[in-house]
Amino acid sequence: MRALVVYESMFGNTKLIAEAIADGLARHTEIESVEVGAAPAVLDPEIGLLVVGGPTHAFGLSRPGTRKSAADQIDTPLVSAGIGIREWVTAIGTQGRAVSSATFDTRIDKPRFPGSAAAAAARRLGRLGFHQVLPPESFFVEGSTGPLLAGEYERAHRWGESVGSRVTETRALSR
Repeated sequence: MRALVVYESMFGNTKLIAEAIADGLARHTEIESVEVGAAPAVLDPEIGLLVVGGPTHAFGLSRPGTRKSAADQIDTPLVSAGIGIREWVTAIGTQGRAVSSATFDTRIDKPRFPGSAAAAAARRLGRLGFHQVLPPESFFVEGSTGPLLAGEYERAHRWGESVGSRVTETRALSR
């Protein structure tokens, strides 16, 4: 089994979290991490775990308008300048295979608004037949452009280890 981490990131914070998660997963499986614009339209048959994450925008997954708003906040290019997780998940194909999944997001810590990109992605993946191995997870940034709050990178690494451990245990029990 291999794992694929697909992330959307505006200012680089979600990319850092995706890298930490991938590092944690690497203890359990072969891992590839890719920005959503470069993600495959159909999952390779060897992918048994898909981890998807993005920033929470307007209480959920980003849209073209919220991505433009993010671009207007900084003078440098966005990390994910093309499509977002919302569009990618809509188009993804699994070729009818059962694939495990986990979702994460980044969001501001204060004020704590409702809604979650991770929860929205989990719902979309669930409708496509993906099995969520852990509840959606949020990682926190200071203000809308970041940086990550202290300890979030390490927490993401531990969460990646937990996801990998859960998938490994589940696969061992199903044999």
